[in-house]
Amino acid sequence: MTDKFLVYGNPIAQSKSPKIHQMFAKQTQQNIEYDRQLATIENFKDSLNSFFADEAAKGCNVTAPFKEQAAQWVNQLSSGAKLAGAVNTIIRQSDGTFLGDTTDGPGIVQDLLRLNAVKKGARILLLGAGGAARGALQSLLALEPELLLVANRTTSKAELLASLIPQPNLQACGFDDLVDQNEPFDLIINSTSASLSGELPPIPDEVIANSGYVYDMSYSDKPTVFLKHAASLGVTKYSDGLGMLVGQAAESFYLWRGVRPEVEAVIEALRAEL
Repeated sequence: MTDKFLVYGNPIAQSKSPKIHQMFAKQTQQNIEYDRQLATIENFKDSLNSFFADEAAKGCNVTAPFKEQAAQWVNQLSSGAKLAGAVNTIIRQSDGTFLGDTTDGPGIVQDLLRLNAVKKGARILLLGAGGAARGALQSLLALEPELLLVANRTTSKAELLASLIPQPNLQACGFDDLVDQNEPFDLIINSTSASLSGELPPIPDEVIANSGYVYDMSYSDKPTVFLKHAASLGVTKYSDGLGMLVGQAAESFYLWRGVRPEVEAVIEALRAEL
């Protein structure tokens, strides 16, 4: 019996997850089916019940706007999913219960390490304090940075995010406060959705210009507006989030199959198709 997997979302037709997981399966010689499923806020939980009524259904991915609903549906949450308040991976466990996990944080860290963009003791600036930043927080702190500074347009939202894991190297500020930073950052991560609408997060150019590496969680067939701006300021090391997409998928695949796929060839294949 072939094990079955799905990705839920709305919209979902654009999802690259089926292609990614099919490439992983071929690479690791795993016999699986992986499809995409459109759902609505109203029928998402019923759709999960229907999918997992099939004994061959072993797990699924969940993307916007269902990650919070998925966290309510599962029987158990990983520590990362509890912190994020969201689930992007559901695993059917051997006892028939369901574990909800989030692989977004491990996915970005895997990509940053692949790119040699971060090392222990780094000074990291995380732009934005929404769901993407929250999902990455625990994994970024596991890199043992000297400083992880969460900056957001609304300071109180950044402070609320930083308060989730109280420790001295996790701090928060508003975008306007970045002018007071005396030391440059080794890594700047843009987790805001600004690039999707062709906008720039309003932070000082000198903060970007003096950074060692710039990473945008968004991706497209061309460098995002944030990466273009960084390059215009003289930044030579930068990357978009396509590798994060593949990295989080690889973490999900590992949770389901116990096999860790190689991501490099998959990233190259997807890049060629953008």
